[in-house]
Amino acid sequence: MITVPVGLGDRAYDVVVGAGARRLLPDMLPPGVRQVAVVTQDGVEVDVDPGVEARTFVVPGGEAAKTLGTVERLCRDFAGFGLARSDAVVAVGGGVVSDVAGFAAAVFHRGIAYVNVATTLLAQVDAAIGGKTGVNLPEGKNLVGAFWQPTAVICDTEALRSLPAREWSSGRGEMAKYAFLGDGLLDDGRPGASLLGLSLDEQIATCVAIKAAVVSEDERESGRRMVLNYGHTLAHALEAAAFGPDAKWDLRHGEAVAIGLVFAAMLARRLGRVDDERVALHRRVVGAFDLPADLPTGASARELVDFMARDKKARHDLTFVLDGPRGVEPVHEVDEAAVLATLADMGCAP
Repeated sequence: MITVPVGLGDRAYDVVVGAGARRLLPDMLPPGVRQVAVVTQDGVEVDVDPGVEARTFVVPGGEAAKTLGTVERLCRDFAGFGLARSDAVVAVGGGVVSDVAGFAAAVFHRGIAYVNVATTLLAQVDAAIGGKTGVNLPEGKNLVGAFWQPTAVICDTEALRSLPAREWSSGRGEMAKYAFLGDGLLDDGRPGASLLGLSLDEQIATCVAIKAAVVSEDERESGRRMVLNYGHTLAHALEAAAFGPDAKWDLRHGEAVAIGLVFAAMLARRLGRVDDERVALHRRVVGAFDLPADLPTGASARELVDFMARDKKARHDLTFVLDGPRGVEPVHEVDEAAVLATLADMGCAP
């Protein structure tokens, strides 16, 4: 097992990575817990035993589960179960489950403990760590939520054995992001070589350690933590544009992030922050993780910019996380014309 600490003072917690890690769950619950509400989705075939009285609650599958209605239903279920403030929620699943269950834990009894048992690669390298929870509105992704840190995170790599190929792609998109955030992850002249050369447990633990360091420095995304959004502003716009029954394309989150990484590099080049070789490096890294680099057919530049402008990570201007001479950092007040031109360079329709 590999243990990665997330240093947040009296709210510090550990992330445990390794095969069979879920069996440590009873030891990772806070003292005094007598009941546990296990929140999961259909199709998550990972058994957990918290060692105390437990009841399982199933939320709908997919991004459509991330609604205020789902959170209300969970809170009512918790109340019906008799969950006390001294009890805990255990989220078993991917990023959707941790978002919804974490938000419900944050607001039920004004906040109760919860543990993430991450069962997808995306959740293990990113979504389950850091305390950001939230649900969607028709106006955009994750517009309602809370910062609510888990008391522990369990990344059991046994749970990944039956993961579908597209879910692997989703997690690898976040890994590609971390290749640009971590020191020495792009060495040896081969993009992502030192990350891709590690064992799976070590890959996950490396990504977790990078995120833990950033979260420890900036828990509530007031500064440094914004670098974790690298590639995400366009990614969320692509996801929002395809949200609902009339979706124009099918992209997993990590696939959208990969496209967003290439876009961010091209935008940085247009703004004079990086050169052509740095853009080419982004494309090579994305390719090394076997991820898409091109915008989906039918994407509209105007529509995407409109979604970017109201993304939860924006202020009252167009804000992007971009590469540059000082590395990856937030850049505010980006000219909309530059964004539109970059999208056009990627073959996007007006």
